[in-house]
Amino acid sequence: MAPAPTIVWLRDDLRLADNPALAAAAERGGPVVVVYVLDEVSPGIRPLGGATRWWLHHSLTALRYDLEALGGSLVLRRGDAASEISALAAELDAGAVYWNRRYSAARELDADLKNSLRARGLEAHSFHANLLFEPWTVTTAEGNPYRVFTPFWRSCLERGTPRAPQPAPRILETIPVDGDDLDSWHLLPTRPDWAGGLRARWTPGEASALATLENFATGDLADYNRRDEPGLDATSHLSPHLRFGEISPFQVWHRLQGPIPASAARNRDGYLRQLVWREFNWNILFHSPKLATENFRPEFDAFPWTEPNPTELEAWRHGATGIRLVDAGMRELWATGYMHNRVRLVAASFLVKNLLVDWRVGEQWFWDTLVDADEANNPGNWQWVAGSGADAAPYFRVFNPELQAAKFDPLGEYLSRWLPDDELATPPIVDLGETRRAALEAYDVMRNAGRQ
Repeated sequence: MAPAPTIVWLRDDLRLADNPALAAAAERGGPVVVVYVLDEVSPGIRPLGGATRWWLHHSLTALRYDLEALGGSLVLRRGDAASEISALAAELDAGAVYWNRRYSAARELDADLKNSLRARGLEAHSFHANLLFEPWTVTTAEGNPYRVFTPFWRSCLERGTPRAPQPAPRILETIPVDGDDLDSWHLLPTRPDWAGGLRARWTPGEASALATLENFATGDLADYNRRDEPGLDATSHLSPHLRFGEISPFQVWHRLQGPIPASAARNRDGYLRQLVWREFNWNILFHSPKLATENFRPEFDAFPWTEPNPTELEAWRHGATGIRLVDAGMRELWATGYMHNRVRLVAASFLVKNLLVDWRVGEQWFWDTLVDADEANNPGNWQWVAGSGADAAPYFRVFNPELQAAKFDPLGEYLSRWLPDDELATPPIVDLGETRRAALEAYDVMRNAGRQ
């Protein structure tokens, strides 16, 4: 007798290759029902922003075609995920439910569902799939989480080579199951349709992710030592694919350990270090689930943020501050759902330190507009810039956008790409020197509050 159906519940792991939950379901035998639940209501779930909703629509479309090529299908449901999965298991008289682990506050939902399914006699298993090192495995000698990145990086390296990626199943058996029509979720913008630049810039899906990795390994990695230059295309562009799990960090790690041009070998560790920075932020989120809403360093609760000036805030959001590098970055973000990392730091520093706006305001804007915004990197990096996070830059380190532009975009290639010539000399909305002094005074207020 064939085994009862196995449900594979996908979340941010929208791929066939190196998907341990899917591989285990195929190995178990019998029908495999792959399901994605759009859950925007359960406790601990952060609803997606506009740009990630756009990406999700196209990623699910690509995944559906990939599954159908193996003989499978993709079932879509919407609502409270635990209730939907539990009901689907009853509907199918399933024998097992498999998923890959997640590490945000939502993991408590997964634990409760696992206990509930097992109490009903089902197999319920979760798998290690989306981080090289699970958060509870990388700790200090005292068993505490790391708060500084470099010791975390060294500790990861001491744990040896991450496991090899698993191949995709060659064939899947499935059964007909009712589900939602993807268009009914209305993930795509309608009027106005602001996604034209995203469509021109990105191709969501596993095939695109693998091609992007290969292009990076054999091409742009050779220039990765110049990754801080926004006018040069020297970064991997893998971040949105990693965010949705269209590719795993194991695949990235092992591909870069494989054949690469000799000119790229010097940059391999530099990129892998950035990959592990992602792990570091997820480690922090695992131990601090409210990272997007609470200061990691509680002394920053006393920081005297100012009420945002609506005109200044809108100027920042839409690239009209008169600060050229900030404006170029914010326009790149609006047009493509992406911003060069060096420019992200500058734009965030300007908001937090020159405008004295609470980092959470900027984090929410990036959450809505970035295609690669995830629950760990987005707030973790904003807190790093603000000085309130783990291994954070000192608050008194205020990026000067003009000096940053002169250093990293000396020929103005990036500026001219995103700013019309007649806007290159637009007057700034604030004086950089005066606002820097105000930021340092605000920092002193916080420090003095801590001494009282």
